[in-house]
Amino acid sequence: MSSPKISIIIPVYNHAKELVECLESIKNQTLQDYEVIVVDDGSDEPLGAIKDARVIRQENKGAPVARNRGFAESTGEYVIFCDADVVMKPDMLARMSQTLDGHPDASYAYSSFKFGWKKFKLWEFSAEKLREMPYIHTTSLIRREHFSGFDESLKRLQDWDLWLSMLEQGHIGTWIPKVLFTVKSGGTMSNWIPSFVAKLGMGTAAKKYKEAVSYIKKKHGIAK
Repeated sequence: MSSPKISIIIPVYNHAKELVECLESIKNQTLQDYEVIVVDDGSDEPLGAIKDARVIRQENKGAPVARNRGFAESTGEYVIFCDADVVMKPDMLARMSQTLDGHPDASYAYSSFKFGWKKFKLWEFSAEKLREMPYIHTTSLIRREHFSGFDESLKRLQDWDLWLSMLEQGHIGTWIPKVLFTVKSGGTMSNWIPSFVAKLGMGTAAKKYKEAVSYIKKKHGIAK
């Protein structure tokens, strides 16, 4: 049996209702050459019956561990990490796959997206910009052989760390100027702090975000 074109890995901690909508958006994709691996990261509420997906259950160890576990079990040529609070546009997998097929110099394809009501239009890939700030979402299509793995010690900004680690290995991305998915606000796997809040230093969340940014920059030798 041949390997699928795309492996979709979904780490989930509770959020059974959101997972249903996420899986439904996958089912409605125009490209159907994929496998779905759901990694239940120690949910303390039942996820219910999950059809058309392989389910792996583990003790609660955090999203990075769950994602790496899913990758280890996957077989696709391309891999994409999709949290349970993500809803894909019907043509998302097709567009991302076509983009990577047409850009052999790129290691991953990322798109514009919506986080709740806010639209992130983004821009063409820039190594300089990537070193300045996290702007590429975890839900991007990656060439299997170029995926460097998530740092399992990180609690925040695991996606930024991944793209920086891949950049250090000579792997770059390519941008699709279209909103291809929506992230529902309030999830446990995905988190976003408005830039103006982070800059103003408002609240504990903003403080922790700033600390995470400083740690990632230090890890990758980026001047503040």
